[in-house]
Amino acid sequence: MSKQKILIICYYWPPAGGPGVQRWLKFVKYLPDFGIEPIVYCPENPNYPIIDESLVDEIPNNVTVLKQPIKEPYGFANMLSKKSSKKISSGVIPKAKKQSLIEKLMLYVRGNYFIPDARKNWVNPSVDFLSNYISENEIKTIITTGPPHSLHLIGLNLKAQTGVQWIADFRDPWTTIGYHKALKLTESSKNKHLTLEQNVLNTADKIIVTSNHTKNEFQSKTDQPITVITNGYDSHSIRVEGKDKKFTLSHIGSLLSERNPAVLWEVLSELVDEIEAFSGAFQLNLIGVVSDDVVESIHQHGLVQFLNVVGYVSHEEAIKFQMKSQLLLLIEIDSEDTKAIIPGKIFEYLISETPILAMGPKDADVERIITSTNTGTYFNYNQKKELKNQIMAYFESYQKNSLEVNGIGLQKYHRKALTEQLVSLVR
Repeated sequence: MSKQKILIICYYWPPAGGPGVQRWLKFVKYLPDFGIEPIVYCPENPNYPIIDESLVDEIPNNVTVLKQPIKEPYGFANMLSKKSSKKISSGVIPKAKKQSLIEKLMLYVRGNYFIPDARKNWVNPSVDFLSNYISENEIKTIITTGPPHSLHLIGLNLKAQTGVQWIADFRDPWTTIGYHKALKLTESSKNKHLTLEQNVLNTADKIIVTSNHTKNEFQSKTDQPITVITNGYDSHSIRVEGKDKKFTLSHIGSLLSERNPAVLWEVLSELVDEIEAFSGAFQLNLIGVVSDDVVESIHQHGLVQFLNVVGYVSHEEAIKFQMKSQLLLLIEIDSEDTKAIIPGKIFEYLISETPILAMGPKDADVERIITSTNTGTYFNYNQKKELKNQIMAYFESYQKNSLEVNGIGLQKYHRKALTEQLVSLVR
């Protein structure tokens, strides 16, 4: 019996690095176990801000990957400022008061001339190519995943032309995502985004989101069925020799300008000054893209001698850091808009056997996950005293060699279990 075919339309695919690529890489890995043949469509010549060649080895050998050229504006942007272009494309947007004239111009052009995003010119060529492919290969279901949300416009057009079942997967919200406000949008541009978002939400046969907050937001905008399928973790055979000797607090992933937990730096600075043993053992690891504003803030709090900025590492190395560290930091912007954001790394954090110290807005989806799985502690930005007491408690456990975590209910976040949820929507 032949397997059911589904076409997955994505921008991020190996060798792209970062969390955006892993969601569908893992779905593709497990879909054949449920009698479904995934076919991936992605750009032939994309401009990925982060490259991780190790992820290429994780692509299943028998999967069909279709590639078509894409024209992106980053060549022009690089002519203006290669450094600024790379930073902005990777999500590092400087605070408004620190933006150069070139950066302000680039953000304005990006926001108002490339709606919904810089991949808009890939929509029409993709529709032309895929409409024929869908017909010739008897594809009954397509899935678009964004951001970039231009890919949902590919689905919108293919739905109109072919009548194929279309599932729109939102890894992040569209018009309420934090960086959206930094794009210097005119009222006309804001309305264009809202109209496109509305068209996608009302035309897709089914919608997938990664958090309950995004589901609640979208339910106020559409009557189409919405399902929450979070990101997750996959089994691996990576091993480390043991935990770090130092009391390491490690943040894995991007730490952008607005995601700067000054209250945490204050607490750590006080502990360093007040407790000699803490000062002798403490180390702060930042693994991934870090904004200059965050580093400057850490310096201002007198923590420079404890700071270890590692930069971007491969996925495998990131997992090793998670397993070796004494504590894992998970930081989110203190904003109503970020309650829906569940960083992909949290699910690997859950199985790292390392306690999580998280900060973010009250009642965020991340808080529910950490609390329900018994994998760490979560604080709001106004809980300085409680945060300090908890770090001190973790340090005392570290001194006694008893710092550990006992997670519960983690299996539902395994990539295969999540793929089973996806399959129930496809059929």
